[in-house]
Amino acid sequence: MLSDVTTPQDLDDRFREALGALGVPARRRDLDEPLTEGTPLTAAQALALFDAQVTSRLLDLAGRWLRGFGEGFYTIGSAGHEGNAAVAAALRPTDPALLHYRSGAFYCVRAAQAAGEFPAGDPVPTGPSTDPGPDDAPVGDDRATEGGTADGDPDAAETSPAEDDRGVDRAAPPPDEGRDDDAGEAASVPVGAGVAVDATGAAVIGDPPAVGEDAYAEAARDVLRGMVASVREPIAGGRHKVFGRADLAVIPTTSTIASHLPRAVGMGLALERLRRAGGGRRAGLAPSTAEPTGAPWPPDAIVVCSFGDASVNHASATAAFNTAGWYDHAGLRIPVLFVCEDNGLGISVRSPQGWVAAALRAKPGIRYFAADGADPVEAYRVAGEAAAWVRRHRRPAVLHLTTVRLMGHAGADAETAYRSPAEIAADAERDPLLATARLLVDGGFATGAELLSRYDERGWQVRRVAEEVLDEPKLASPAEVVAALAPRRPVRISRAVADAAARAAGPSAGARAEAFGGKPPELAGPLTLAQSINAALADGMLDHPGMAVFGEDVAAKGGVYGVTKGLRDKFGAARVFDTLLDETSILGLGLGAGIAGILPVPEIQYLAYLHNAEDQLRGEAATMQFFSSGAFRNPMVVRVAGLAYQEGFGGHFHNDNSVAVLRDVPGLVIAVPARPDDAAPMLRTCLAAAAVDGSVCVFLEPIALYHARDLYDDGDGEWLAEYAEPAAWAAGHVPIGRARVYGVGSAEDITIITFGNGVRMSLRAAATLADEGIGSRVVDLRWLAPLPMADIIREASATGRVLVVDETRRSGGVGEGVIAALVDAGYVGAARRVAGVDSFVPLGPAARQVLVSEEAITQGARTLLAR
Repeated sequence: MLSDVTTPQDLDDRFREALGALGVPARRRDLDEPLTEGTPLTAAQALALFDAQVTSRLLDLAGRWLRGFGEGFYTIGSAGHEGNAAVAAALRPTDPALLHYRSGAFYCVRAAQAAGEFPAGDPVPTGPSTDPGPDDAPVGDDRATEGGTADGDPDAAETSPAEDDRGVDRAAPPPDEGRDDDAGEAASVPVGAGVAVDATGAAVIGDPPAVGEDAYAEAARDVLRGMVASVREPIAGGRHKVFGRADLAVIPTTSTIASHLPRAVGMGLALERLRRAGGGRRAGLAPSTAEPTGAPWPPDAIVVCSFGDASVNHASATAAFNTAGWYDHAGLRIPVLFVCEDNGLGISVRSPQGWVAAALRAKPGIRYFAADGADPVEAYRVAGEAAAWVRRHRRPAVLHLTTVRLMGHAGADAETAYRSPAEIAADAERDPLLATARLLVDGGFATGAELLSRYDERGWQVRRVAEEVLDEPKLASPAEVVAALAPRRPVRISRAVADAAARAAGPSAGARAEAFGGKPPELAGPLTLAQSINAALADGMLDHPGMAVFGEDVAAKGGVYGVTKGLRDKFGAARVFDTLLDETSILGLGLGAGIAGILPVPEIQYLAYLHNAEDQLRGEAATMQFFSSGAFRNPMVVRVAGLAYQEGFGGHFHNDNSVAVLRDVPGLVIAVPARPDDAAPMLRTCLAAAAVDGSVCVFLEPIALYHARDLYDDGDGEWLAEYAEPAAWAAGHVPIGRARVYGVGSAEDITIITFGNGVRMSLRAAATLADEGIGSRVVDLRWLAPLPMADIIREASATGRVLVVDETRRSGGVGEGVIAALVDAGYVGAARRVAGVDSFVPLGPAARQVLVSEEAITQGARTLLAR
């Protein structure tokens, strides 16, 4: 057992003593009866909840035990939050869940539900139906009450068996007529026995299972493997301790506070759009072979997203609540149930009394429910009401679940430094495990001794599993660690581009001609960068039925630079739509849409606007495959208008040249097209990579080049380019990480490595140098991550002189990475940088003082050649 684990509260000893004091009920009752009068929760279900809660508690103790001798690496536990087991029981195992890190009991119940081991019961009552308000009436805190929904809720009645919230028929058979409730043969609980469901839906008590054979033991093994960083952990494979399993519809979340809430909103919006559209193809399946499987979850699924009370204050949570309410106010449906598990503490910082309830009640468009997490009857009932309301009306709600926190924030947290003994003892008295145990004994369904034996039996089981996982292998090489980070399958991507071309030229040719009004872009003459991107987006929408383009001003206006002009008219408002002005929410919508089966192409209006939302890329998007071993993906192509050199317009918000934070994100693909004839194939590559590999791509579009037409002289039109016809797409494919090289003059004297606006300036500078008899190779990187290493080394070695033209900043800029790559490869030639000054971009002509110029490039080349 784990009773030798010490805690500041001696939690194990307290619980064992309390169970022993519960005694023997006056009479025994059958487990298929209600736990208390009038509750939909049966005793069999309550016993199953107790088992889940016990398993979770013992896992917390095991985590401390493992840490005690250096074999455990995670001690944030769920003790005091085990009331979330009732929330899980009120949901279906097919409802996708993004869980708080104190969700051990929820995870155990979900495992039992998926295995068919959680008992069926009666539907959760959803309250009276007296409010005459319409289905889409505004939701306010005047329609919500503590302990459940508001009286007079029109949405709370008439829950049919098909709308029941656990995905099973809870209509248990009626009790035998004439049954003597005092009979000694009434069902009791054998030590270690499992509670199952027979073919009729009735609870069946089996023989005590062999150790490790039930769903709770399997869930315990999952969690323990995470604690010891075992490669056999079912979701992260030893990379992190998370709650997640694809077959349980539990999506892993990171520890970044509240960062998963925007994703949950995006999932809700995507699920509802897919449901209304009747399906859609899951991103990642080749369009030529994919069947229209739709979202990974049933059409009436709801999203559940849990978090702690301190997270309510985080900007990401504020963004998520605001977006959910904004869309609800606009009449769009987002079936998300937020669950705030409120223990009153954020590590040591207390939430002011009443603050969390006041904050959650005040969220417009989000229905408020409240329950005591230490009362399994109330928690189950209210969670069922909340889930039924969200499922029935496809609208967001929040369940405010009051809990306690036992054993501190984590193993190293000495909470006696900031909490009084009386406060800690008061929390221990509200132990949710003890509350469930008391109800079982008081109701006549178990004795205290039986429950204690059950606790001990499970304790030995968890201890044995903990000892077993200690010997499992750990990640042992860099290759093993990064294997799931961002898979790259260039051959498949190339094939996907070729397949798209074959469809566009073949079976989809008619639809394509119609979409372009009979004049496809290849017949429209030379195009600008903006026009080429617009055409490529349209071709992408035609080839990917699950693709959606969204962001600020992208629909009705067609983008502030006209890049998405006409797309909404071609493909409809469901696939091309405007969002609210919040970059965190825009990326969150993309994250949720991608994991739900849509291929999202969100737009961030300006690069400077991305910086307040970067965690959605770093902490959520880029980590999903890493923390799920590829079981979940969020494919996405994020279009960002950026970089500098806008004439007559700007300041640093519209001329931002900071990309270092993006290049630092592992696995992120960063594309920067400079030429129109590169933009379309690069965008096709990004879309294919997202669909095939689940890649997260940033497509950084140089604003100053959007409408550029000329290269050397006014009117020369040399920056325009023809749009390739589908038959040429395969031959013109641009793989990720491949550069483009221009030879100017003899191309033998100097190599100029650049990207974005630097390409146009460098080609002009190279022309000037050519007039002086100096031949140049101008290398357009095209990809900032991963850098085109082979091309860089080859072209640098060809001349032995390298000038890196970096329009970003000298410190942290792209040029640093290029120079470092040359050094690492053993390059021994001369090298020099021309880069932007470490400054924000000022307004007006002053910008020229800090940005790279053609003159600086020319002078830099001359200096290098003079060495």
